[in-house]
Amino acid sequence: MRGPTGNYTTTHCGGEVVRAFVPRPLPPAPAIIGDDRLQALSQQANLAIGRLDGLTALLPDVTQFLYAYIRKEAVLSSQIEGTQSSLAELLLFENADAPGAPSEDIIEISNYVAALEHGLSRLREGFPLSLRLIREIHGVLLQKGRGSEKQAGEFRTSQNWIGGTRPGTARYVPPPPDRVIECLGALEKFLHDEPSPTPPLVKAALAHVQFETIHPFLDGNGRIGRLLITSLLCHDQVLSQPLLYLSLHLKQQRDVYYGLLQRVRTEGAWEEWLAFFFNGIISTAEQSTAAVNRVLRLFQENRQRITASGGSTALLVHELLQQHPMLSVNRALKLLPDESRPKFATVNTAFKRLIEMGIVEEKTGAARNRIFAYKDYLSILSEGTEPI
Repeated sequence: MRGPTGNYTTTHCGGEVVRAFVPRPLPPAPAIIGDDRLQALSQQANLAIGRLDGLTALLPDVTQFLYAYIRKEAVLSSQIEGTQSSLAELLLFENADAPGAPSEDIIEISNYVAALEHGLSRLREGFPLSLRLIREIHGVLLQKGRGSEKQAGEFRTSQNWIGGTRPGTARYVPPPPDRVIECLGALEKFLHDEPSPTPPLVKAALAHVQFETIHPFLDGNGRIGRLLITSLLCHDQVLSQPLLYLSLHLKQQRDVYYGLLQRVRTEGAWEEWLAFFFNGIISTAEQSTAAVNRVLRLFQENRQRITASGGSTALLVHELLQQHPMLSVNRALKLLPDESRPKFATVNTAFKRLIEMGIVEEKTGAARNRIFAYKDYLSILSEGTEPI
């Protein structure tokens, strides 16, 4: 091992004098020299991403998948932080007709969806991946609900820590607040390929660890750090569409993940982290590719069945359900274009037909304002999103 990847400094927090860790700028020194196994994993990861990205070009409407996949990522990433809500609960909340007030968990996940979509929209506009954008995304993430009082959209001006009830018993103490901007400035240069270019997957892997090590916010660091991975891959044009997220892999390997983050800091275990990261890319990309293929087959088979039954309005509703897998009749009417919008009763009858065909199921049990789920599609999307 190359030893610690930073230096310790003393800082005062809560009446205690504690040692805080200040990481050295990226890239690591001495440089990472991967063995044959690491090189092979890197190649496999790039190929797996290429296959997934190539598949998105064949989709009739990629927005169908983006709507659902972004929400799946929001659920998974939030679950790593301790939320207990499911994808179905989030989709139910997004229907205006859904009964009851949303839980704190659902508000948190909904904020994550908005933050992710804000960041991706800014990147599509040509805005650089920068500290300013990271702060914007954080501001959206903590716009309401839990954590909204913790300097939303601002880098911290006080000391934080990870694990333990106070800094003196913490598992890890990030840089003091007066060193945060210095560390972030060096990270921003690395994101912009200064002092020299870094292969995108390696850059995403290293940048994620560095961001988590700096821990620049009072709350939301883990979620922003995971968003940074996909944002970087889209920014560097490795992904044309944001369909790859590592949160499922990190959720399933949570103890290993946290352990490796700390071992990079204390031992310089960059090679082990890269192997873990590349394996996550490979498994996640392969799972996503398989899921997209299964969904495409499901859509095609259901479309053929609906066409054979002669249900023209049911076909319209089926198309909506491909993008919004949980819908009420009222919301379906709002989503349909004016020129092809049928009457309420006609759409209601279409949902009844889809229920009879076993394609959708009613989720609320209510007599009015019922909400329907595209059950097999939702089942595919929900794989791995069971609360921890």
